[in-house]
Order: sequence, then C-alpha cells, then structure tokens
Amino acid sequence: MKFLRAFLAVVAVGSFGLSLHAERANSILAVVHDSVVTLQEVEDSTLPIVGELRRQYRTQPQVFGQKLAEARSESLERLLERKLILHEFNTAGYVLPESVIDEFVQERLQSVAGGNRVTLTKTLQAQGLTYEKWRQRLRDQFIVEQMRLKNIQSEIIISPYKIERYYLAHQDEYKIEDQVKLRMIVLNNPAGADAAQTRRVAEEIIAKIKEGAAFSEMAAVHSEGRNPGGDWGWIERKVLRPELADVAFSLKAGELSSVIETPEAIYLMLVEDKRTSHVRPLGEVRDEIERAMLTKERERLQKQWIDRLRKKTFIRYF
Repeated sequence: MKFLRAFLAVVAVGSFGLSLHAERANSILAVVHDSVVTLQEVEDSTLPIVGELRRQYRTQPQVFGQKLAEARSESLERLLERKLILHEFNTAGYVLPESVIDEFVQERLQSVAGGNRVTLTKTLQAQGLTYEKWRQRLRDQFIVEQMRLKNIQSEIIISPYKIERYYLAHQDEYKIEDQVKLRMIVLNNPAGADAAQTRRVAEEIIAKIKEGAAFSEMAAVHSEGRNPGGDWGWIERKVLRPELADVAFSLKAGELSSVIETPEAIYLMLVEDKRTSHVRPLGEVRDEIERAMLTKERERLQKQWIDRLRKKTFIRYF
C-alpha cells in the first residue's frame, strides 16, 4: 500500500499533468494471485473521464486533483475485481471454446471497423495496441461478462410483492406537484430593440388565436423558444421562472394568457390542461421501481461475490 498511498498523494496535490515517466509506467500497484495491476493500466482505465473532470474543475486544481485521485482509486478496484474474476474462471475448471471468442471478436470488429481488419489495425496502432492484445482484452471482457451473468444476473428475482412493498415505503419519491400542460410563445427583446413593436406583434398573435388560429401554428411561425409548436408538455411550477409560473398556474384549462412582459422577452401562454398534485399510481411506476431494485440488488450481489473471491485469493497492494 505504500506506493499506492504515495501515488494518490501526488495526484491529490492537484497536478494537471497526465504523462508519466517511462520508468514508472509499469510500476506495480497490486498483485492478484500471479497477475499484476500496473500504474499504466490504472492510467489507461481512468483516461476516458479525465477530460470531463478537467472541464468541470478547470478553475479548481486542488478539487480536480482530489477527484482524479478518487477516479484512479476506483479504476484500480475495478481492475482488481476483473483480475479476481478471471482468476476464478481459470481455477474453477471452466472451458471456453475459442470459436465463441472468435465470433465475439468478429462482432466487435464489425462494429468498430466495419469488419475491416486493416482499418482496425491502424486504429489500434494509434492507441499503442496490437491486434493480439486487443483480442485478449475482448476475451477477458467476454469471460468477465459471462461470469457476472452466471454469478449475479441469474440469481435476481424481484417479486411483485417486493415492488409493492417498496412503492408503499417510498411514495414520497413518486409524488408529483400541481402541473399544467403548457404551450408558450416566446418573443425575444434583443438589446436596443423596440419593445413596443414586440408587444404589438404579441397582441396581433393573440387576436389571430382568438379568431381561430391554432396556438401551435402561431408558435411555429413566431416563437423563438426551443420547443416545437411551443409545446412544454406537463410541467411543475418549479420549471418556470416565478413571474411565468404565477401566470401559468392561475390560468384555467383551455385559457389563453394576456401579454407577459419581462426585460428579455414577451411571452404568451396557453394552458391546455391542469392536474393537481398526486402520487403516481403503482402501475405507472412499476417498471421504474423494478429497474431500480434490480440495479441495487445487482450491486449487493456483486459486492458479496467479489468479497468471497477476495477471501480466497491472494491480493497484495504496493
């Protein structure tokens, strides 16, 4: 653990540099039975999220360093789990026909390079990989996925009773506040523009709607909002800025607002329907609850399984 703690401590200082000295790239962070996890593997595993972390914390180098250290630590644990699972496969007497791997590799070749091995080879070379190493990674990936399916996925059963019990215990999570089904026309007031002219356009639109023009058609022609036909769907009060929410929720179903002026824009609203606060019925959220419970149960079983593998496998941190 000494080297690992030193490594994470260096990262936590907040250095934005991602390059490693060549002599450190293959430094061993951990050993699982007779397989090692290197610093380079951890770096490669973490790389996909580094850009997002840098963008998110670009003005907070210390926070960036902390988040990057956490991401690398999580990558190390994921790699350890992968090694544990592969070790279990190799020692438990499982047999995997190479023809199955060949089929899996061909599927991936088709998806990433259109089935063209020359194109794939060039892409891999740019990443510092050989075709053989790429194939081995796919083989390991396939084994890990199948082992997880065998030891976790097949054990999960979420009964209707469990779903109903969860629903009753978490009804606050499925409560919906008062809502309106809203359409809205937005007429921007650019800097220096004549606000009176924008208001006249808004009043002309109201007149046409009252004469029978469809609000959605007027929105399609005039609105500068992003919602096609001015359709906002069902929304709660918190979605709108206060001055707009006050108007929207004071209108009756089918009622058209008058001109609503703000410094930036003028708004016209049509409330198509309204519904009061309620708890979403079980039938509406059953699938959502089942997915959430499946995810939670998979995580529990995954941890339980990995803990068992840890207890019977030699692991050493450096």
